[in-house]
Amino acid sequence: LDQNLNSNSFGAPSVYHAVIVIFLEFFAWGLLTAPTLVVLHETFPKHTFLMNGLIQGVKGLLSFLSAPLIGALSDVWGRKSFLLLTVFFTCAPIPLMKISPWWYFAVISVSGVFAVTFSVVFAYVADITQEHERSMAYGLVSATFAASLVTSPAIGAYLGRVYGDGLVVVLASAIAMLDICFILVAVPESLPEKMRPASWGAPISWEQADPFASLRKVGQDSTVLLICITVFLSYLPEAGQYSSFFLYLRQTVVLSLLMRSIGNKNTILLGLGFQILQLAWYGFGSEPWMMWAAAALAAMSTITFPAISALVSRTAEPDQQGVGQGMVTGIRGLCNGLGPALYGFIFYIFHVELDAPPDSNGDSSGHTQTHHQLFPQSSIIPGPPFLFGACSVLLALLVALFIPEHPHLGPRPGGWKKHSSPHGHPQSPQLPGEAKEPLLQDTNV
Repeated sequence: LDQNLNSNSFGAPSVYHAVIVIFLEFFAWGLLTAPTLVVLHETFPKHTFLMNGLIQGVKGLLSFLSAPLIGALSDVWGRKSFLLLTVFFTCAPIPLMKISPWWYFAVISVSGVFAVTFSVVFAYVADITQEHERSMAYGLVSATFAASLVTSPAIGAYLGRVYGDGLVVVLASAIAMLDICFILVAVPESLPEKMRPASWGAPISWEQADPFASLRKVGQDSTVLLICITVFLSYLPEAGQYSSFFLYLRQTVVLSLLMRSIGNKNTILLGLGFQILQLAWYGFGSEPWMMWAAAALAAMSTITFPAISALVSRTAEPDQQGVGQGMVTGIRGLCNGLGPALYGFIFYIFHVELDAPPDSNGDSSGHTQTHHQLFPQSSIIPGPPFLFGACSVLLALLVALFIPEHPHLGPRPGGWKKHSSPHGHPQSPQLPGEAKEPLLQDTNV
């Protein structure tokens, strides 16, 4: 199957293949931002954001639980097959929005089992890049992801206002199908045959499929523990927010310049500082222009996680890359489940809901438009959730102060074991010019 899939691809694998896959998937979902809010409010007229947080929380937790198994399987069967699988099931709920809202939200929750496209894409990028290239490659993927999410909501809202939400759903479904066809036809396999086990029947150990395996190793190294606590406290509020336009600036030229000039640790501290300012500004801001100013701070705050990933990648032993990246990204995946649920609960506590009743107006084309706005029921701004996030990131900043500038994340006695291929098979020697070992082989993201 894998050979048949790869025979239809164009050229050698490159970062641009991964970039296109990410852009199309999240652009399709971004188009549905405004229609989803409408359907959420119509389906759950009371406690809209609480239900949204629970739905996204279930999806995130399922993704966290399934990511190691899918990563381990992709080490056996290759990345392309699992790119196809994850994109298909992640986008499967899109057509259901207008068919049955209840089924739409149910399938979204369950689709979290396969919502790990980012993990497979990062493995794809790691397969084909040298270690010194990964920081910029990850940055390109992250920037493309942010660009797709922050441009498509405005486009979707405009099309929905002019032509109706039905057209937006059809367009998003078409883009999702285009993404699937692109993977099927144009994306080449990135994982060399020699990097895989001898046969498809090679066993996969429970440790590889256990999402908590990497988390249990966190306490074995004080530096890794500090890094993981920093990631958890800083990414928990970020996972509960919507993206902004300025996130397109994430980890492009700025990150590389900062890391060269002030170092990894100071870049992390700077990013956390900007994140605190951003969240506090959101919390106390009361004017639209203040929200745009906070978005500018968000652009700088997003350098934190790429800087942490680069810190782990640069300081870990070559045979510990999978373990180090797996630990940090495992914490981040856990936040993807806890963040939306926690924020939904905080919105519920402070009575932040969509305004009701909605205004319904017919346009010249005969479409009925439903407009909703976000207003707290007991205060002027939805400040408390963002102020909670600012406090969480402040704790992360205090923890990050203790991270060594040049940590050594090598194995400790009785700690991390030597890194081999995912199934205990020794790796073949690498020939010059061939793809680098993927990051996600021992503890899969």
